[in-house]
Amino acid sequence: MFLPKFAIIKIQFSLKKQNINLFNTLDTKTTILNSIKKTILTESKSIAQLVDYITDDFAKATEIIFKAKGRLVITGIGKSAIIAQKIVATLNSTGTPSVFLHAAEAMHGDLGMVLEDDVIICISKSGNSPEIKVLLPLLNASFGNILIGMTSDVNFFFR
Repeated sequence: MFLPKFAIIKIQFSLKKQNINLFNTLDTKTTILNSIKKTILTESKSIAQLVDYITDDFAKATEIIFKAKGRLVITGIGKSAIIAQKIVATLNSTGTPSVFLHAAEAMHGDLGMVLEDDVIICISKSGNSPEIKVLLPLLNASFGNILIGMTSDVNFFFR
């Protein structure tokens, strides 16, 4: 790759969940390779720790999705909305009918896309954002749809 002589490339990694801050200047082959190897090892350890979060709720949610007669409606706000959109795209491409419902737009008319047999997945880091707090009771009041929450806080307000 050609770079102008005045270009200096610096990439900063920050892995706050692991309390690790990596500040590397990736300016040589050795620092690049060391950095990526360290990153992969750190992230693989994080992925391995996910087994501690797999509970009966995961199995129950999977069964609900598998037996759903309607679509999966996946909602979120902010970065969670971007993740929700990607999940919808993946599910649709693998044969599970899914739609994305933006949490903020739902309150401005898009709530009408939710049908009686749909299963709703709400993705939220905290589960306590104002938009989610307003949306979830509205979703429940519409048809009493099954709601699956994905959040980092198991005690989020809707539990």
